Amino acid sequence: MNEWYKSLIKPPFTPPDNIFMPVWSILYILIFLSLTIYILTDDDSKTTGYVYFSIQMILNVLWAPVFFILKNIPISVVIIILLDIFLFLTVKKFYSVSKIACLILIPYLIWVLFATYLNISYLVLN
Repeated sequence: MNEWYKSLIKPPFTPPDNIFMPVWSILYILIFLSLTIYILTDDDSKTTGYVYFSIQMILNVLWAPVFFILKNIPISVVIIILLDIFLFLTVKKFYSVSKIACLILIPYLIWVLFATYLNISYLVLN
């Protein structure tokens, strides 16, 4: 983690820095397992799910550089709230096509909601 991040006032329940890499590694495996199951499920109404999935992944990838490199906490809050919305839409759409693909995304959804709490807290505290 960079010095700027280390200097921030941390909200309650902030995990230790060494937790993030293993958690995200597991989550990315689950995300792409879920997508693979979704792709392999025979259903003609999957296009919307692909759009939601793509948007939430773009937001996921954008968040870290905005927060850590640009050090722009307000914009990172906007990005993560949009991520919450599109991830929820993804989970909902995946549920309509494959309940297993949906359930595999639940840990990711929970972690992103927790990250939203942290991100908003950084905005308030700093």
